[in-house]
Amino acid sequence: MLIRRPDDIPSSEITPRMLFERRREFLRLSAGAALAGILPAAHGALGPGRASTYSTSEELTPLKHVTSYNNFTEFGFDKGDPARTAQALRTRPWTLSIDGLVRQPKTLDIEDVLKLAPLEERIYRLRCVEGWSMVIPWLGIPMSTLLKQVEPLGSAKYVEFITAVQPETMPGVRTRVLDWPYTEGLRLDEAMHPLTIMAMGLYGDVLPNQNGAPLRLVVPWKYGFKSGKSIVRIRLTDSEPRTSWMKSAPREYGFYSNVNPEVDHPRWSQATERRIGEFTKRKTLMFNGYTEQVGQLYTGMDLRKQF
Repeated sequence: MLIRRPDDIPSSEITPRMLFERRREFLRLSAGAALAGILPAAHGALGPGRASTYSTSEELTPLKHVTSYNNFTEFGFDKGDPARTAQALRTRPWTLSIDGLVRQPKTLDIEDVLKLAPLEERIYRLRCVEGWSMVIPWLGIPMSTLLKQVEPLGSAKYVEFITAVQPETMPGVRTRVLDWPYTEGLRLDEAMHPLTIMAMGLYGDVLPNQNGAPLRLVVPWKYGFKSGKSIVRIRLTDSEPRTSWMKSAPREYGFYSNVNPEVDHPRWSQATERRIGEFTKRKTLMFNGYTEQVGQLYTGMDLRKQF
């Protein structure tokens, strides 16, 4: 009899645990005739194991690497630190506030976020500024779904993402390496783009703490540090947010932070990358391979100066 380990099973053969949990929650809240109308939404437009049309077909990075090689400065500076220390992170109760230049500011409980839209599996490339990359099957909802809940005003041009600060569980925030809380930002049109998601899981399961539980931004055409982890607040503004790494090292980290092999980091080249689990390097793709989908967002911009 052939027994396969979890890393041997393609994500396409796994019905996401989060979809089952959502269905169970809908069943608990529903009864009688309403059940038939709710079950399809609970199971999600995705269906069991079917990937989104936005997904790449590249080979997935094994789960053991995705969950053990992480950048999460709040939990340490070595890539292995978050897997060891982030288990202390408190993810319940958890609320997400969405405010600023909006008509209907909201504070949502994590369970309310789960109910907003069917979860989709998005297999995205993740490219980090240090030169390593992964291919990860995320579970999440479009960021546009969240933002539409609050009705952005016409004056809103940017979106700021603010992450949790738990000094008692996060050893990194007790240092001065960054101005805490960790903040990131996007232009509103970037945040509303169909590729931008709020992830709540990966590899068919709930998001591990070291990967940004319970809510993590994923913007696949930008370097990984743009995708803030453990988000507690989203604020819409009329001016460009000052992000954490811009404040810490403005020569090294620009606001846009698009993956661009032609713009080097001041201390190393960005022309190549190493996929975790592989030994040979590969060429870095413009916009991380998503040029067809997002290139038009930057028409007329000088991407060497607006990096």
